[in-house]
Amino acid sequence: LEPPPPPPSLNPLFHPITLPTLSVMAASQVLKFEAVLIGTGQAIPSLAGALNAKGIKTAVIERSRYGGSCVNYGCIPTKALVASARRVHVARNSAAWGVVLPPGEVKVDMKVIKERKDMISGRSNTNVESWIKGMEHVSAFDGHASFTDPNTVEVALTDGSGKVSISGEKLYLNVGCRARVPDIEGIDDVPYLINSSILQLDTLPEHLIVIGGSYIGLEFAQIYRRFGSKVTVIHRHERVIPRDDPDVSECIQTFLGEEGIEFELNASPKSVKKTDAGVAVTITTKDGEKEILGSHIFLAVGRVPNTQDLGLDKAGVEQDTRGFIKVNDVLQTNVPHIYALGDVNGKGAFTHTSYNDFEIVAANLLEGDDRKGS
Repeated sequence: LEPPPPPPSLNPLFHPITLPTLSVMAASQVLKFEAVLIGTGQAIPSLAGALNAKGIKTAVIERSRYGGSCVNYGCIPTKALVASARRVHVARNSAAWGVVLPPGEVKVDMKVIKERKDMISGRSNTNVESWIKGMEHVSAFDGHASFTDPNTVEVALTDGSGKVSISGEKLYLNVGCRARVPDIEGIDDVPYLINSSILQLDTLPEHLIVIGGSYIGLEFAQIYRRFGSKVTVIHRHERVIPRDDPDVSECIQTFLGEEGIEFELNASPKSVKKTDAGVAVTITTKDGEKEILGSHIFLAVGRVPNTQDLGLDKAGVEQDTRGFIKVNDVLQTNVPHIYALGDVNGKGAFTHTSYNDFEIVAANLLEGDDRKGS
C-alpha cells in the first residue's frame, strides 16, 4: 500500500511543532497529546491517518527509518532482490525455451542490483515519512522514546538537539523486532550478516554460509545462489521450514537443491572463526564435528522484540519470557491505555497481521465496534 504523495513543504524533524518551541522548553515541561504512537511499522501510518481524520491530537515517534521492517529491511527490498535474482535464473536457463546464450554471457552487477533495490525501498520509506509528517493533527518526532511513567515517554531527538517529554492519554507501540544473534562460540569475533546488513552488500559473496533453514534463511539462500554465490544452509532440524508440512519442506529442499544449494541438516553450529578467506564454521552432526569454510556468514535463526530499551518496567507493562509484550484480544497490555501492535506482541511477524492490528484498534477506538484478534 503506497501512501499519498507528500505535501509541498515539510519540517524535516516534526510537524507542526517548531524547533524554537522545543529548544527553549524547560526540561520539566511535557508536551501533551491524546494519542502517542511509537514506531512506524505497518500498523502506525494508517492508525495515524485514522486519528488525524478524526481531529485527534497525535504524536508519532520514530527513532530510525519510517515504515518499519517491511519497507526498509523486509518485504519490499527483499522482493526487489528476488526479482533481480529471477531474471538471472531465467537468463541462465533460457536454453530450455530455445534461447541460447554464449557461455558466460550472463553477468551480475551487484552495484546496479543494490541501487535498484535502494531506489524502490527508499521511495516507500520517503512516502511513508512524508505522509505522516503532512498530517494536520499529527506531530512527528525523530528520536528514541522510553517510558518515564505509564503515560509519559522521554524522546532523545535524533539530531542531538536534546530530549523531549511527551505524554498521551493512550499510547500505541509498534516497534517491531530484530534478528536474533545465536550464542555461538566466536560469533562476536567475526563480521556476520543479518537480514538488514545483508541488504547493504554491493559485492557477491564467493560462498555464503546461511545459519538457519526457515523462511528468511532460505529466501536469501536462493537469492544469492541465483546471483552466483556458492551457498550452504546449516539447520538444526532434520528438514527445512519444520513448522510446515513435511511434503512442503521436502518440495522446497528439492528444488533449492536442484539450483545448487547445499544443506547440512540435523547440524548445530558449535563455533565460528575468521580465516584468510572469510569464516570457518564448525558444526556438530550425528557423525561428529565438521568444518565448513566460506567467505560470508548470514544469521537467520529467529527474531527478538525491540523492547529492551523502551523502559517498559517504568510503565508497568508486562512481557513474556522472550521479551514480547503481552496483550489481550483487543491488543491492550495489562496497562489498559497502552496497546502493542505488530511483531512486538508476538502474535505473528507478518505485515498483514500488523495491518490487521491497526484495523482492530481503529474499529474499536473510532467506530465503537467490538472487534477482537481471536
